[in-house]
Amino acid sequence: MSARLVSVHSAGLITSVGLTARSSCAAIRAKISNPTETRCVDSEDEWIMAHQVPLDQPWRGLARLTRMAVMAIEDCLASVSPVDWSQLPVLLCVAEHDRPGRVDGIDDRLMNDIANEIGVTFAPESVLICHGRTGVAAALMHARNLIHQKNAERVLIVATDSLVTRRTLAHYEQHDRLLTPSNSNGFMPGEGASAFLIGMPTGTGELVCAGVGFGTETAHIDSGEPLRADGLTHAHKAALAELGRSMDDVDYRVTDLSGEHYYFKEASYAYGRLLRKRTGDPALWHPAECTGAGGSALGGICLAVALAAVVGGYAPGRTALLHFSDDNGRRASVVCLGG
Repeated sequence: MSARLVSVHSAGLITSVGLTARSSCAAIRAKISNPTETRCVDSEDEWIMAHQVPLDQPWRGLARLTRMAVMAIEDCLASVSPVDWSQLPVLLCVAEHDRPGRVDGIDDRLMNDIANEIGVTFAPESVLICHGRTGVAAALMHARNLIHQKNAERVLIVATDSLVTRRTLAHYEQHDRLLTPSNSNGFMPGEGASAFLIGMPTGTGELVCAGVGFGTETAHIDSGEPLRADGLTHAHKAALAELGRSMDDVDYRVTDLSGEHYYFKEASYAYGRLLRKRTGDPALWHPAECTGAGGSALGGICLAVALAAVVGGYAPGRTALLHFSDDNGRRASVVCLGG
């Protein structure tokens, strides 16, 4: 095994079905959802439904992203000994640069706004990761490098995002990407935030991130090219190879699938291409059915769900495969071990 292991020490999660990791993951396990009407209508003059976080004030734009991130961080660190922020790198995952309707101010203000809201100064190694749904995987790789190569004791990964903005909803509705009464091949938008304290494995009863892999899909959803799932297959192979495992060893999958046929086909193709001996499919979990497709927030939701399954003792096995796909072709896989 060549993998450099790190584990998730604690998690915080803010979703449309819960304002803590504990309540959100319990609701997701029970398959509870809470879609509500937005202030936008589709081409049939029907209200667009979305999974919206029930905040106590009507924050919008950058302020909403900031507030959700702060709540997730507070949830994550609630049971952790006081943190020396000057020594804690923060890896902040947000929407990709070309995402339609991306909130203004993310690049130059969001990190500082979150720090000011908490009342701390983040470590100099803190960075913004603008990779959308694959951002959490990129952050885990970066955290692993900081811990194993830069001797960082702990790293805080934060993800915050929302697809529930007027410009974003308008774009996806115009391109027939949203789930509506007249379109079954679509996703329901969502939003949320997550935070994870990452460090070296401590023993048992934790989620260990053992392999991370990336790929690029040329036949992405807007390309019009025939799909073979080359990018996701490559990401799976790279992640599994880091710990000497194969797809036959995977006990369950936690993914960012959110309703569009393209991504379900991609997941099926990539899994089938790497399967050798096993019969029967491992469990396939897609939390977006409860929380909606929340961009970079969805990757964090998947990681929190895997952690809750391990800590709660209801994981279908020891080896989990998490995978994420961005519209622009980025693909990422993370192999996690529960113990």
